[in-house]
Amino acid sequence: MITATPADLTSKQYLEYKKAIQRFPDEAIYVYSFRESRMVYADGWEEILGYRDDEINMLTIVTITSPEYAPFSGELNDKALKFILTKTEHLDQYGFMIEVKKMHKNGNPIPIIVKVGVFKSENGRVTEIIGRNQINHSISLGNVMRYAAYGPDKSAFEDELNKELFRHYAISNKEKEALTLVAKGYAFKEIAHSLNVSQSAIEKRILPMYKRFDVKSLAHLITFAYENHILP
Repeated sequence: MITATPADLTSKQYLEYKKAIQRFPDEAIYVYSFRESRMVYADGWEEILGYRDDEINMLTIVTITSPEYAPFSGELNDKALKFILTKTEHLDQYGFMIEVKKMHKNGNPIPIIVKVGVFKSENGRVTEIIGRNQINHSISLGNVMRYAAYGPDKSAFEDELNKELFRHYAISNKEKEALTLVAKGYAFKEIAHSLNVSQSAIEKRILPMYKRFDVKSLAHLITFAYENHILP
């Protein structure tokens, strides 16, 4: 689905995007075209990861993920994009976020929050995606990767990712939300009432983590969450 072709910084499309897309401090942006199978826009990459904007490409962005996060990050990108590409309505509302570590061109690890969303679509098909990659030194990255899904069909999106990525050390925003309340001492019934879902829905968020993180009890799960910076 991706190529190593960088953006043409002299193209009309690139110059139009340069005027239209706002970039924030400590952020690098790309726009990738599925129609052209190439990057069509890149901005800010030398500032945060040491790659020139006419040098960076999608294959490089994937391969500079640090080794401990690479398997999950690659599979998340793959599964999430495949899910989005099955949708035909409200495409601009779909996207996903992941906290990950990227390797700077000089070899130093950089903590990055990556947000990927649909940038353009035509006739119910995604034609371009936009990725915003922002340095965030305030996040503490442990062995567990954190991610979230967005869109009208958010629950199905996140459930599908949870099912597909079960063997990885990862946690979704929905699972983290429930685990945060568990750590504060709330019972499953109270959490269900607070989040306006059924008690069984809360159990489905919490109990699978026992096997995923190889813990034996709720107390063990909470300790694991603190030790791996899932909970502050």
